[in-house]
Amino acid sequence: MGVTSRTLEITVISGENIHVTEDAYVVVRGESLNCYTTKTAKDNGCVNNSSFLSWNEKFLLDVPLYGRSITFEVQCKKFKSVRPIGVARIAVADLLNNNESNNCMPFLSYRLRDWEGRQNGVINFCVKEVVQEKRSVDMPVKKMVAKGKKCGDQLIGMDVGVKNSNSVVIGTPV
Repeated sequence: MGVTSRTLEITVISGENIHVTEDAYVVVRGESLNCYTTKTAKDNGCVNNSSFLSWNEKFLLDVPLYGRSITFEVQCKKFKSVRPIGVARIAVADLLNNNESNNCMPFLSYRLRDWEGRQNGVINFCVKEVVQEKRSVDMPVKKMVAKGKKCGDQLIGMDVGVKNSNSVVIGTPV
């Protein structure tokens, strides 16, 4: 079984100039049913009538290999429903190309647009691809063959090969 997804470490930092009166949160989705939702943040207010929302939340998001984009959607709860504030859809290739070194996470800012296409603030975040460590299986081949049955002068057993996927030992008849 091969790898079906990649894992991204995403830190949702803040939002600027987002026009919202209620507490806002961010929903991050990587072209799958799985998503991550931040806690709500209140407008901290800045100078010059601008707004500033701060989340500072880090999480791991599994993105399918066929996934081409990640969606950051700022929403707020209004009465018993959800009100979308702004959306940014970003190509995964753009996010990973900016990640030259695995040791540092670049600070990215993307403009949010409401459902009518108008600009509604900026979202700030960091993204880093999490490299899955490769597991290898080291099994002594001689011990496995030695367990075969002896028939006359021949040893009947299994020629054992080692496969790195799912820690499965594959046997081939001799």
